[in-house]
Amino acid sequence: MKKTLGLTLALTMTLMAGAASAADKVTLQLKWVAQSQFAGYYVAKDKGFYEEAGLDVEIKPGGPDIAPEQVIAGGGADVIVDWMGGALAAREKGVGLVNIAQPYKKAGMQLVCPADGPVQTEADFKGRTLGVWFYGNEYPFFAWMNKLGLSTEGGADGVTVLKQSFDVQPLIQKQADCISVMTYNEYWQLMDAGYKPEDLVVFNYSAMGNDLLEDGLYAMEEDLKDPAYVEKMVKFVEASMKGWAYAIANPEEAAGIVMDNGGQDENHQTRMMGEVAKLIGEPDAKLIPEAYERTAKALLDQGIITKEPQGAWTSEVTDKM
Repeated sequence: MKKTLGLTLALTMTLMAGAASAADKVTLQLKWVAQSQFAGYYVAKDKGFYEEAGLDVEIKPGGPDIAPEQVIAGGGADVIVDWMGGALAAREKGVGLVNIAQPYKKAGMQLVCPADGPVQTEADFKGRTLGVWFYGNEYPFFAWMNKLGLSTEGGADGVTVLKQSFDVQPLIQKQADCISVMTYNEYWQLMDAGYKPEDLVVFNYSAMGNDLLEDGLYAMEEDLKDPAYVEKMVKFVEASMKGWAYAIANPEEAAGIVMDNGGQDENHQTRMMGEVAKLIGEPDAKLIPEAYERTAKALLDQGIITKEPQGAWTSEVTDKM
């Protein structure tokens, strides 16, 4: 009897070990540090949505010295969060990135200027200093300036571009006439610094029709030739969107989960979650072709990319969800 129980126990443990090892490993590289901008992924992991899908997901935070395109090209991630401007620029340079899902439907990028300053309209940009982040975040800004016919090399008929730090100090310290902010992050840092909405002139990229796609999910073209990998991405995106739906419905809990993973300032993370929800809308992950075409055209017009991208996005993953 004891021998039978021992064999049964051993068999059970073996089966459990086999089930645990059967989980597909997925490494996700984020574009920036842990914050509610990525809450859906952290929630999906915390609430067990990935585990339910048979996935073992590692979420790697980004930072100012981390380029997601380089990470995935070097084999350090299976899938990345990236802005399409950076992804298409990297693709033209030989990194075979393909957009497989687009959780963010709208862009959160804005340019803000003091309401009592010299810039009130786009016509006032000439001769002014405008701040923008680089590392792929500059592409929407340069495309906008190109649309306005403004040189970014300075001078009386152009604009001087300040390579902006990842905070709002350039505006507070008057290093620039206007700076870049995200609707869900730096804009509220200005509010926390004592500014009121009426103290700012806001140029919202989405409202102006100048928005380029942000925070999509990208995989390597070579990997997408493997049906098993595609199926793994279907499960990953589906579970991720379940995480986003939960985060949108439970912003305070989502912010707490982000805090548990390294986020800073829970009130700020809760507020960020509310703003991010506006950009995601219905969490279905489907890319809107017109938004892709607008993004590609803006990059082509600016010369950021020199030829029409081919195969830069696919609906293969989201069509199977």
